[in-house]
Amino acid sequence: MDQPQYADRNAEVLGVSVQSVASHKDFCLKQGLNFKLLSDADYKVSKVYGSLTDLAVVKFSARHSFLINPSGKIAKVYTNVNPASHSAEVLSDLATLQKADVKP
Repeated sequence: MDQPQYADRNAEVLGVSVQSVASHKDFCLKQGLNFKLLSDADYKVSKVYGSLTDLAVVKFSARHSFLINPSGKIAKVYTNVNPASHSAEVLSDLATLQKADVKP
């Protein structure tokens, strides 16, 4: 993960999943994730962001990403996330967003 690059841009990465906190610990260790993964066991966050997938028998959060600006507004939505290239894409969009926020 490119955590230092996000920190350099004063940005924070958070993940949200409908799984339990306990399952997140195991998942993060297994996947080598070094960002916060939040539990949305009641599906509220996933529903609000339009990321809840409901297959009748099982519910899960779709792999969507959201770039949120400092005022809390969604600046960009990513619905077709390729884990191999996604961080580079987000970092590029973040740089563009931050340049646009700089006032001359």
